[in-house]
Amino acid sequence: MSEQKNASGKTVHHCCGGGHQKSNDASDSDRGGDKAIDPVCGMSVTIKPDARSTDYQGRTYYFCSDGCRSKFQADPYFYLSGNADIVKGRVKPGVQYTCPMDPEIVRNEPGTCPICGMALEPMVPSDEPSEELVDFRRRMWISAAAAVPLLILSMGPMVGIPVREWIGERIAVYLEFLLATPVVLWAAQPFFRRGIDSLRNASPNMWTLIMLGVGAAYLYSLVATFLPGVLPEQYREGGTAGTYFEAAVVIVALIFLGQVLELRARERTGDAIRALMDLAPKTARRILPDNSEYDAPLDNILEGDLLRVRPGESVPVDGEIIEGHSSIDESMMTGEAVPVEKVEGDSVTGGTINKTGTFAMRASKVGSDTVLSQIVDMVSAARRSKAPIQGLADKVAAVFVPTVVAAAVLAFLIWLFVGPSPSLVFAMAAAVSVLIIACPCALGLATPISITTAAGRGAQEGVLVKDAEALERMAAVDTLIVDKTGTLTSGKPKLTDIVVFGEHSENELLSVAAGLERGSEHPLAEAILDGAAARDIDAPAASDFEAVTGKGVIGTVEGRRATLGNKALMADLGIGIDVAEAAADALRADGKTVMFVASDNQLAGLVAVADPVKASTGDAIDELHRQGLRIIMATGDDERTARAVAKKLGIDEVRAGVLPADKKALVEELHEAGARVAMAGDGVNDAPALAAADVGIAMGTGADVAVESAGITLLGGDLAGIVPARRLALATIRNIKQNLFFAFFYNAAGVPIAAGILYPIFGIVLSPMIAAAAMSLSSVSVITNALRLRRIDL
Repeated sequence: MSEQKNASGKTVHHCCGGGHQKSNDASDSDRGGDKAIDPVCGMSVTIKPDARSTDYQGRTYYFCSDGCRSKFQADPYFYLSGNADIVKGRVKPGVQYTCPMDPEIVRNEPGTCPICGMALEPMVPSDEPSEELVDFRRRMWISAAAAVPLLILSMGPMVGIPVREWIGERIAVYLEFLLATPVVLWAAQPFFRRGIDSLRNASPNMWTLIMLGVGAAYLYSLVATFLPGVLPEQYREGGTAGTYFEAAVVIVALIFLGQVLELRARERTGDAIRALMDLAPKTARRILPDNSEYDAPLDNILEGDLLRVRPGESVPVDGEIIEGHSSIDESMMTGEAVPVEKVEGDSVTGGTINKTGTFAMRASKVGSDTVLSQIVDMVSAARRSKAPIQGLADKVAAVFVPTVVAAAVLAFLIWLFVGPSPSLVFAMAAAVSVLIIACPCALGLATPISITTAAGRGAQEGVLVKDAEALERMAAVDTLIVDKTGTLTSGKPKLTDIVVFGEHSENELLSVAAGLERGSEHPLAEAILDGAAARDIDAPAASDFEAVTGKGVIGTVEGRRATLGNKALMADLGIGIDVAEAAADALRADGKTVMFVASDNQLAGLVAVADPVKASTGDAIDELHRQGLRIIMATGDDERTARAVAKKLGIDEVRAGVLPADKKALVEELHEAGARVAMAGDGVNDAPALAAADVGIAMGTGADVAVESAGITLLGGDLAGIVPARRLALATIRNIKQNLFFAFFYNAAGVPIAAGILYPIFGIVLSPMIAAAAMSLSSVSVITNALRLRRIDL
């Protein structure tokens, strides 16, 4: 046993028994007495001349299988350093499956949905071919092969091919039976299985209707073939009765065709997620302690590993540059094609593209912890959510199948008793047509298929949608509340002014302010600390530190009670600031944020910082105004500073000096006035308002709690991202309404036509085969319409 530090700095132990010095004593190996430990899986391996082995750094290692040997050869260091033991200890989440129409159904293995009967899909799309698609394609071709001769037998005489006269009516009927039976009893088995499950689960669905329609046509044909005597005389000709074998088979073939087209189209809705997953490379170039390098499988990379990224390569995981510099294409996160310059100490994100230089990085987040993995998870979750607009479709679907069955029975009875001769044949055709054409699949797919496509399209533009409800609400908002710092502005303020009152010098004042801000995470704190560092001023440690939310900070610096904050904090502590008001007002008029500094409850001076407005903010606000949104800026900053920024950007209303509770109260106030509110922010103080708003919009560069509270996240951290988010929401809701209208209209028109309502006027009766084709095309049409969202210009 040996001990060493792994790349993460943890002490690991590994067994050296996996290696075995080459022996000149062949007899020992022949007897099989020597054993070695497989360094990959840990199994004991008998050393024999034909044993699987490989040499590494002068040692021979033995393996239980070719798979273990291949893994070792790809990354020997990983398995010999003990890092593999860490990976083995991780609990890997298993693949879970859900229904595209009923996302509340989640299973640990593939199967069918107990509600709608559709095949369950992996929650995260994979590159593996769909087993159902492969199976249905095979069954479709077999059904089609049987349908062709059946159509010739049944339709031949109508087009001048007297096939039935050539071989005789009785033989023709038996051939139809022989061709149809394998299709109905084997190929259509998934339909019947799902139809039976729907009855067992008391959840009638499309498969219920298909089972009843195909089953009725086939059973009637069996009776007409083998027991024609039980049918009235007028339905028999030459000792036989008319059959629907060809209708049953063609219906099955057409349904399979529709299912194959639908499955292929549904797979395309996951293309955006697969494209995101493909952004991460399969390997990462690991730097070993001896400075040698090699390409290791990405799954073997751990936190703390040192990696090399060369020009043109994708950054493998999240981390920090420790050597070198480069420009990084972060368009997959921000939607902006302009590369971002990165130097030592800067963070890089897995999946982004290194454009020019070479750099070394230390991995900080790997596997499911990377930003890219979290993006994939969020998009996948959005695909599984339901929009409120789906509620209407769900209510209709709940009573749809029983209503259709009742309509089929009614159509059968009307045709049987008042229809023309042969009335039983017309009645059967009408009933089967109603059952087949009235498929509720298009109705169920109308919303989820659009949400799935939109979530993927949004992710490509750096707009992450948490759930379908957020997308629907985003389309309806008329008021947008925005925070200032980090949302309208860059969030990286710069120290601009130091004004002293009293005995302190500028450097002493800045030292006190920097000492207090060492314990703060506010962007303004960073500006003060950077300003102090630029002047080579040390920031002394502060004790008894206290952060007063929305007002400032208090602590003890070098034995003195020190305070840094806004006017409200000074008023709370009874510290007079009258002497500084004129200077503060002048700075605020320039759009600067002023913070007062006090020492032992006496005003010592003030510091001012300026947070530059993002270059894209002005154009974004202009576009949002064109979309009809009213924009309100709510900030904890001073009113004069806030108004200076608002005037420059053309913002409609300003609420300044607000606390987190005030922002939430503002949302509630607007709700009471009938407004539909979206809130955009990036800080912890924005989280309550983000959660209270109709739609919370978080900047991806902000605090984690803000992202968690929001329904939409803008990865670029830029207000300009709201524009494509809004366009995406409007396009998606429009697409859903189109799908729902088509599905409702289709079923509303299709069922009466299938029942024969046009016959008294035009003499038209809908064939069950045409009904099957129309049913299949309805679902494909809904999916095709949803896929248009992939090409919308955001």
